[in-house]
Amino acid sequence: MKPAVYGALLALAASASFAADIPPAPVARIAPVADTYFGETITDRYRWMENDKDPDWLPFLKQQNAHTRAILDTLPRRDELLKRIQQLSGDIAAPARVQKTGARLFYQQRPAGSNNFKLFVREGGKDRVLVDPTKLDTKTSHVSLDWWHPSPDGSRLAYGLSKDGSEDSVLYIMDVRSGAVLKERIANTEGAEPSWLADSSGFFYNQLTGKVNTPERYLDAQARFHKVGTDAAKDPVLMKRGLDAGVQYEKIQSPYIEVFPHSDSALLLLSDVRQEKRIYTAPLKDALAGKARWQLVADFADEVIAVDLHGDDLYLLSTRGHPRGRLLKTSAKAPALASAQEVAPESDLVLQGLARAKDGLYIRAMDGGISKLQRLGTDGKVTSIALPFDGTLGAVDADADAPGALVILSGWLQPTGIWSVSADGKLADTGITPKPAIDTSAYTTERRFATAKDGTRIPYSLIYKKGLKMDGKNPAFISAYGSYGAAAYSPAFAGRTLALVDQGTIVGYANVRGGGEFGREWHRAGQLENKPNTWRDLIAVCEEIQAKGYTSPAYQTIGGRSAGGITMGRALEERPDLFAAVISGVGWHNPLRYVAEQNGYGEEPEWGAIADPAGFKALKSIDSYQQVVDGTKYPAVLLTTGVTDPRVAPFHPAKMAARLQAATASGKPVLLRVDFDAGHGMGSTRAQQDAEAADTYAFILSQTAGAAAK
Repeated sequence: MKPAVYGALLALAASASFAADIPPAPVARIAPVADTYFGETITDRYRWMENDKDPDWLPFLKQQNAHTRAILDTLPRRDELLKRIQQLSGDIAAPARVQKTGARLFYQQRPAGSNNFKLFVREGGKDRVLVDPTKLDTKTSHVSLDWWHPSPDGSRLAYGLSKDGSEDSVLYIMDVRSGAVLKERIANTEGAEPSWLADSSGFFYNQLTGKVNTPERYLDAQARFHKVGTDAAKDPVLMKRGLDAGVQYEKIQSPYIEVFPHSDSALLLLSDVRQEKRIYTAPLKDALAGKARWQLVADFADEVIAVDLHGDDLYLLSTRGHPRGRLLKTSAKAPALASAQEVAPESDLVLQGLARAKDGLYIRAMDGGISKLQRLGTDGKVTSIALPFDGTLGAVDADADAPGALVILSGWLQPTGIWSVSADGKLADTGITPKPAIDTSAYTTERRFATAKDGTRIPYSLIYKKGLKMDGKNPAFISAYGSYGAAAYSPAFAGRTLALVDQGTIVGYANVRGGGEFGREWHRAGQLENKPNTWRDLIAVCEEIQAKGYTSPAYQTIGGRSAGGITMGRALEERPDLFAAVISGVGWHNPLRYVAEQNGYGEEPEWGAIADPAGFKALKSIDSYQQVVDGTKYPAVLLTTGVTDPRVAPFHPAKMAARLQAATASGKPVLLRVDFDAGHGMGSTRAQQDAEAADTYAFILSQTAGAAAK
């Protein structure tokens, strides 16, 4: 174990007298457990951290966090950064989702200056608050709005609330006109996805059956139906594993029954961590009666990632044999995928999602991470709709009974707003989201391509102050993700990062393989046995910007969150010489032990199964905790976790912190930041996000001192 007082930070942070006040980082208890997989033995020295009831667990987290806080709280510019971050985030009204139903327009937004998101309804030109989680907060707990679904006529609202970032939703129902909350409460509805009947009398929903904080949490979920005004405990179970001999699926897959306006058919979707789904159809009346004879429409191998149903016309967005996607049409009553009509052929665009309007089907698409919008008109023709700038469509919503659509649009230097799309394809800012007073004229952006070792061109984007001298001495902070086929770092306004850019830092985003920026093939090129491409693409981007004089190893930092922790961990292990600091937020570092966490088994399609030889090999290759080498001069590392995290168990960052602290020979800090009132970040308040950003940016600047404030 290296000394708990790190010279590199203390030289910047304070005097020797301050050093004496720093509580030491705890030396983690070592209690080795050995597992043998296919003849290979893996030793886990910190297995005890998987048991959150272990008497040493909470004290360990608290001591680690106390050590971290004592250092971060005194870093130069930390207070200055926090003040600027609060100014930036407080000035921004951040929309999250919008949906129009009938005469009512619902939108979720964090108003400027507010600490949390609220749900509003606009009717007759007037806005009012429907759900304000801050009014439910207590002195020791905060509440988050996880999701919401209005009924087709806008008269009722189903929504989910949870505490402390846990995402453990309880479903509530509101009468929208009066704002009264009905008596029904439905627990275990984290992924409920309520699908309302056309008459707004009730909805299908998904309910979890596994116990919280156990590996069974997300296994064997059920599809049920709730009629408003009835006892939810008596809601019929319409689909669960083993209920229907004609519908076979695995325990990691969840059933969802969906209905659509103007159709008397229902769809059953079986879903897991993959984008593709298994899809069945049946008459709606039979589904409601629990007598459905579900017909198979598409299996997982058919790679259908989005659906729409209009009358008997069933639209399927499939990537099978067409990795960027094409749109097919078949009959809901007599589905025949093999002979389905192709209504939108594959093109250079990656097709992502569908939204039904009266004037056609709106298609959300992407080109290398840049969003595009198309419409399949009622005449069967596909037209492109010009967007006002290169950016990201965070959401596309449409009403099947009204022409046009609503979109949430954002760019690197364009604040997020809600825009309307008219039937003639024109976009206009709705004005729902006030424009912030932030002046972005001092900043510039670049989109470039690095070349990976295998010759693949890897896109990346940079944001920095105009006039910045490219002398190799600029701090650079490059983020990467690269998992699940998700385009995690497409152009989107992140006001907080400007506080770091103001300090002379180049902020960048690498679109590494494993994401979906160029479709299914880009995802597969960074998945399973190909996963090393993900972190090596990031390495290639960092090498290029260093070669071009933007920065150099002494000023180079990288960051990633969640599955991006794989990218961070393996990059710092393969090239510890390339980075000054690495930030891993709620990162996944010990994938070999996914069987011990509640979000584990469901991840097998993306990462591999431990019981399979190929799966074990793939998991071992991405397990950064198990590949830490004693005596290595690792860069400075800041890991973060939230104790209620339902997606990445806190033992991942904790084990990684303990292992790196014991192994590193560089004398640089390895810190574990713990938020005891947060989870994976989805339910975190603005204040929590501001504080984490200030800590992160101050840490980055402390490790790249001498280049800041240019």
